[in-house]
Amino acid sequence: MSERDPEAGRGDSDAGAGGRGPTEGTGERDAVSGTGARARDSGAGGALVAVALPELPEIQPGDDLGKLAAEAWWKLTVDDAKLAPQPRDVLVVTQKVVSKAEGRIVRLADVEPGAEAVAFAEAWDKDARQVEVVLRESAEILRMERGVIISRTSHGFVCANAGVDASNVGAEDVVTLLPENPDRSAAVLRRRIHDELGVLVNVIVSDSFGRPWRWGITDVALGVSGFRPLEDMRGSPDTEGRTMRATVVAVADELASTAELASGKTSRRPLVLIRGARLPEGIGTVADDVIMPLEDDLFR
Repeated sequence: MSERDPEAGRGDSDAGAGGRGPTEGTGERDAVSGTGARARDSGAGGALVAVALPELPEIQPGDDLGKLAAEAWWKLTVDDAKLAPQPRDVLVVTQKVVSKAEGRIVRLADVEPGAEAVAFAEAWDKDARQVEVVLRESAEILRMERGVIISRTSHGFVCANAGVDASNVGAEDVVTLLPENPDRSAAVLRRRIHDELGVLVNVIVSDSFGRPWRWGITDVALGVSGFRPLEDMRGSPDTEGRTMRATVVAVADELASTAELASGKTSRRPLVLIRGARLPEGIGTVADDVIMPLEDDLFR
């Protein structure tokens, strides 16, 4: 696993502890496909606003999540017209509602666990069907012991339980899977919101990760659309004029974490407007810019 791979617990899943994926690459890697990218001035005077949009209905497979998000944003502006969408706004959307809308759910009654899943479940008092789903969603198992499964998904995320989650699903005996392509999900939502509201805002699909060697979870970006997820400050002077050589800021992850503070885990308000953020210029994705290449993984 990479130097930043989480080993801490993911608090919102009952399939075991663990965390999710690496954050920053090595200091020598061009993490944003071109060094020296600069953040544009937000014009906000240092003020950052994070506001949870009104509650959504229970999301079902096939629901038009972009339209529902636009309607929720419209309701928000009824109470405060200043919160009407602006081009530099960021809308953070939790992975759970994205996965539900995209039909990325599995009914455990339909799962027949294999021998490996049954043995692990019996040893650690787990649901063998849920363990089986985790194994199926794992491109590579990195650790499987003490009731914890740490795996690498097809996206490249290093996750507890391959992102399979049973909490806040809206039904018993059901688990959600990660979106097949979170960056694409963010782009689809961005276009749909533009269709409904006439403003092309920025979108983040977020989820909870553990951190290496630290208890507690924090939200990170699984996918982005509209800006680069990292601010590469290498080659820029610090406050004393010295050239920075390893500083790459995980802007999208920081915004995802900010959004979680505004929404909370159990509020049923999975959409958060963030205004005033300094967004790195250009277009990027989590898949291309944030996921650490295997050759940079210091723990393999």
